[in-house]
Amino acid sequence: MLSTVSFEIGNEDVPAVTPYVDGISLAARVEAYERAKGYDPAGGYGGLIPAYFEHGPLDAYFTGNDKSDHWMGLRGIYLLGCACGEIGCWPLIASVYRKEDQIHWDRFVQPHRPRRDYSAFGPFTFSKAQYEDAVKDLLIRLNSAGANSST
Repeated sequence: MLSTVSFEIGNEDVPAVTPYVDGISLAARVEAYERAKGYDPAGGYGGLIPAYFEHGPLDAYFTGNDKSDHWMGLRGIYLLGCACGEIGCWPLIASVYRKEDQIHWDRFVQPHRPRRDYSAFGPFTFSKAQYEDAVKDLLIRLNSAGANSST
């Protein structure tokens, strides 16, 4: 079953990008999962702040097409950062890749808690066309907000 993705921009002063899956924020989804598993702490995730980290072009980043050594070493990308705004403080990492006409998010990891098991979280599968449209829409909104989307 295919999900839909969208990206919301919060905090007007310093835009933060939060992915939504089927209309529910990824931060809320992972927090609910962590609470159900009894993980402590649970949640604490926030959107990515493009101005605060070097991600390369967001269209390549979010589609898993940025094959730089950094992302290859992580075996994924940050989909969420910490609620404090520092991405490395408490990130959620996922493998993002294209297979045929779909984009997949799976193999979620909380790198500061490597023993946590996220194998039952996701995977999330999106239509490539819908996903790419959501990323394009995000870029348009970031550019109109004056946020740097291609650092």
